[in-house]
Amino acid sequence: PTSAQASAVPQPGSFCYTLDNNMLTTEQRQFYEDNGYLVVKKLVSDEDIERFRKEFIRICKKEVNVPGAMIMKDESLRSQYGQSEKVVNKVQDFQEDEELFRYCTLPEVLKYVECFTGPNIMAMHTMLINKLPDSDKQTFLHPMHQDLHYFPFRPAARIVCAWTAMERADQDNGCLVVRPGTHKEPLKPHSYPKWEGKVNKLFHGLLDEDEKSPRVHVVMEKGDTVFFHPLLIHGSGINKTSGFRKSISCHFASSECYYIDVKNTTQEHMEKEVVEIVHKKYNMTSVELR
Repeated sequence: PTSAQASAVPQPGSFCYTLDNNMLTTEQRQFYEDNGYLVVKKLVSDEDIERFRKEFIRICKKEVNVPGAMIMKDESLRSQYGQSEKVVNKVQDFQEDEELFRYCTLPEVLKYVECFTGPNIMAMHTMLINKLPDSDKQTFLHPMHQDLHYFPFRPAARIVCAWTAMERADQDNGCLVVRPGTHKEPLKPHSYPKWEGKVNKLFHGLLDEDEKSPRVHVVMEKGDTVFFHPLLIHGSGINKTSGFRKSISCHFASSECYYIDVKNTTQEHMEKEVVEIVHKKYNMTSVELR
């Protein structure tokens, strides 16, 4: 396993992106096989979402410190709003926060995850996104990308993201946008977008994104959860409202997945960037992406 190219050649008449268990209907499996994503309505309870929201606010106010978490802020708003949710646009790697990590252990989520990863599941990457209203200083649009670009492990078909809307997500507040069927394509080169204004650290996008290709806006209600393949090309629009569009997510993988060396692949420059960040933050000299 030296190549970072990920391709799964479908066998005629068989499923290659989902596994045999009795959780998904044949129609659901076929939809995921064809499109690379699947929405399950009202999967996470309002009570759980409320608990995640409260914990997020506590993190924003620095009432709780989460070891190892990366808290991304719009610094231009800090003088105006201080420590509050109006400044924080993402909490990444929250696995050391017991309350937020509960999301990754919810039985109702895991029973679906197992359809893609199999029964031996690892939580690999966690995020709570708080999409701020768009401003002139900084945009919270996430360019179209493939999540596998960030992951030095394979096979891609045994990785899945569970992404839960913490309130209604639609075109007004920047819902997910997907290009159905692109999970069947290989991993493509990514870089920073060439747009005006400030770009967010590590918000890489596809280098040659076809603007005319068909896209679907995934409109979701609170508690709805979308499961999607790490090669699915997706992004999110800007938040044109005055509210904050929150979602909580985790990328899960089978524990049988293996690490690859990203040297001499399209992921190499991303590794260099992560190593620089870690070196700056923890003053560590010897770091590998895995």
